[in-house]
Amino acid sequence: MNSIRSTATCVATFLLIMCGSACRSGMQKSQGRVGAYQARNEIAFTVPGDARDLRLWMVLPQEDSQQIVKNLNVSAPFPWHKSRDSEGNDVLYLEAKAPIPASFKVVTTFEVDRAEQRARIEPAATRPLDEHEILEHRHELSPNQYIVIDEKIRALAREITGGERNPIVASRKIYDWVLNNIDYWVKDPNNKKASPQGSSEYCLATRTGNCTDFHSLYAALSRASNIPTRILFGSLLKKELDGQDVDQSYHCWIEFLAPNIGWVPLDVAVADIYAGGFQINSDNDEKVRRTTPDGYTGPDPAKVNYYFGNLEERRVLWSVGRDLKLDPAPKAGAVQAMPKAYVEVDGQPLAEKTGWTRKFTYKELK
Repeated sequence: MNSIRSTATCVATFLLIMCGSACRSGMQKSQGRVGAYQARNEIAFTVPGDARDLRLWMVLPQEDSQQIVKNLNVSAPFPWHKSRDSEGNDVLYLEAKAPIPASFKVVTTFEVDRAEQRARIEPAATRPLDEHEILEHRHELSPNQYIVIDEKIRALAREITGGERNPIVASRKIYDWVLNNIDYWVKDPNNKKASPQGSSEYCLATRTGNCTDFHSLYAALSRASNIPTRILFGSLLKKELDGQDVDQSYHCWIEFLAPNIGWVPLDVAVADIYAGGFQINSDNDEKVRRTTPDGYTGPDPAKVNYYFGNLEERRVLWSVGRDLKLDPAPKAGAVQAMPKAYVEVDGQPLAEKTGWTRKFTYKELK
């Protein structure tokens, strides 16, 4: 994959790329966990009867230094091809002309080997960006449509970091501030809601949201602190849904750049679940469990610390970045994020749950 997905990882991750699944057992013993999964991703359409032209851009599993994809197969009733967006993500593109069936499916199946991601989080090992690095990473320092960097965010970032310039120390300060000031909506689903777009402004104003709200606010504060930051969209492979005919939904997480270390992962949204401060009840029990990869049994400070610099292997990566320019270009222009798919009918966006649904399922390979 291109350099946009290079990252600081453990030796085990590098070995996974070099020797494939044959290394799996030895790596698990000595260098961190590696998971192997069989997956199915489905888009099911209900097409308006007068539709003349349908275009689909559908996420594909990406290959990077944590993830190897094998035996990718596509089942579709129309011709398709791979394209690549402005962030370097591989995308499935399909176009259908009238007469279009009233309903049809596009299905991808694949196997994925995913390594646990670990990074050095030693402040002494890094330093602030120099002028060349700031220029090189201006893309990851810039705002997006829903990651707003204004004077309000800059002032808050200065307050949180206290002017700290070391990227590890400053990033931990931002991580802790988000944990202490924002609540994941699933803790109290009757009173807290997520935004439909994943918005830094919404998250700051309401002090709640889903993973994309959390990480959009985190990215805004981080970039305002001169720390390059990117959002990665994927899915958690939830243990309780292993082998079940239930959609895994989507999830996102963060990587920030620390010179001499590389891209450092974190997931402050999942960490917020383990930070506690709420009661489990019939309204939130299932939602809380399914916001985590392996269930929830109560507050866990060790996991809160783990998710700063580490990610477990129970994930699949779909895309990196926001404000994506797809190829060929949609009529509506750039797409603000691609956790699942983007669809146009006769040049107009077709919303999820209006004209299509996604279902992603998996089975762990022992």
